[in-house]
Amino acid sequence: MKIQGRMFLWLSVFILAMAIVYGVWSKEPAGATALFLAFGLCVMVGYYLAFTARRVDAGAQDDKNADVADDAGELGFFAPHSWQPLFLAIGGAFAFLALALGWWLLYFSAPLIAVGLFGWVFEFYRGENQNQ
Repeated sequence: MKIQGRMFLWLSVFILAMAIVYGVWSKEPAGATALFLAFGLCVMVGYYLAFTARRVDAGAQDDKNADVADDAGELGFFAPHSWQPLFLAIGGAFAFLALALGWWLLYFSAPLIAVGLFGWVFEFYRGENQNQ
């Protein structure tokens, strides 16, 4: 994780330089603002990765003499299938469509978003005392 943090921080330096050059030469505020926001995003991600790298064990990507096989193994648990993103997508589409057609459409999108969000958060929750 240490190398990813450094990569994002160096990318943020580059984006900051390009934002300054773009802002001075173009005199166009929207693009310069977008570049400054991209700079802020890269700083946040780079700082998070660098901060987290100090708290976790060094990975194979941090060792210069590591092989590809050193990073093999289980990466975590991933849901095999879920219907919740579909509900969130439909509810989000209706919510954005409400901007064009009318705010009344939010009455239909809010329950879909709530069902999708709560379903996704509690999809694998089986109770606090199940393993006892």
